Amino acid sequence: MVDERDEYYINCEDLFKIYKIADLEVVALRGLDLKVRAGELMAIVGASGSGKSTLLNILAGLDQPSAGRAYVGGRDLLTMGDSEMVEYRRRHVGFVWQQTGRNLIPYLDAVQNVEVPMVLEGTAPRDARERAIELLRAVRMDHRLHNHPNQLSGGEQQRVSIAVALANNPPLLLADEPTGELDSFGADLVYEIFSDLNREFGVTIVIVTHDPEIAARVDRVVAIRDGRTSTEIYRRVEFEAGAPRVYHDEFVLVDAAGRLQIPREMLEHLGISGRARVTSGESSVEVLPEKERQRRDSERR
Repeated sequence: MVDERDEYYINCEDLFKIYKIADLEVVALRGLDLKVRAGELMAIVGASGSGKSTLLNILAGLDQPSAGRAYVGGRDLLTMGDSEMVEYRRRHVGFVWQQTGRNLIPYLDAVQNVEVPMVLEGTAPRDARERAIELLRAVRMDHRLHNHPNQLSGGEQQRVSIAVALANNPPLLLADEPTGELDSFGADLVYEIFSDLNREFGVTIVIVTHDPEIAARVDRVVAIRDGRTSTEIYRRVEFEAGAPRVYHDEFVLVDAAGRLQIPREMLEHLGISGRARVTSGESSVEVLPEKERQRRDSERR
C-alpha cells in the first residue's frame, strides 16, 4: 500500500492554527485538508480572513500549525526543530511576497540579488553568477542584469523576486498575492513565467491570490472558506473539430472526517440552515431542508 506522504508532495490533514491575541483566541484554520502532487501548478483562493495566507506561511516554514499533520516532501513540519526549519527554508522552499520591497535588497542590482541566497549557502562566486544569469533569463530579465530595484517597474521587480526565490533550486515555490500590486499586463506576464518555470524546472508552484481569472492560468484551484478547503476547480483541455477547448470542472471537497462545505449560495437557495436531512441512493447523496423532508414523509403517509 502506497503511503500518501509519498504520493503527494504536500499533504495536510485536519490542520488547525489558533492565534492568541490578548485574552482572545482566533482560529485561522479549522481542520483544513490539502494535497498537492509534485510538479503541480495550482492556486489557493478565498476571501480575506479565510486562512489562505496562514496556510502558505505554514508551508513556507514561517509559522507552525497548532494541531494536525503537515508534510512537505516527506518532512513533518510539526516536529522539525529550529535548525531543521532554517535548512528547510533555505534549500527546500522559495517564497515570493506581494510587496516587492520584501523580496529585493535595494542597493544591489538584479544579478547580485539573485546571487545572495547562493552566496549564503557557500556556492562558488562563478557558479552563483552563472545560475543567477540563467534564472534571470528564465524570467525574461536578462536585459536588466545590472539595474537596481528602483530602476525597474513593479512587474520587473516581481520577476527578479521569482528568480531570487529559485536561486537555490528549491522543489517548492510559494507566492503570496504575487500580482496584487501589478497592472493587468504585468500580472499576465508573471503568470506566464510561473507556467514556463513549472514546465522547464518541474518546480511545484502554489499561488495564493484574489485574481478571479486564476482558473484559466493554472491546472487546479482550491478555494478556502472559514479555515477549511471547500471547493476545487480543475482545468481540462479537449479538442473539438481539431481546435482546443478549455473546460473547468468544479467539485466540492470531502475531508478525512467526511465533512464537506456546500456552497453558501446553494444553501441560501434551498433554505438550509442549522441542520438538514441526508439520504443516500445507489449512486447519490441527497441533502434536504428539514421542512422538505417532513413534507415528503407526510405525503407517504
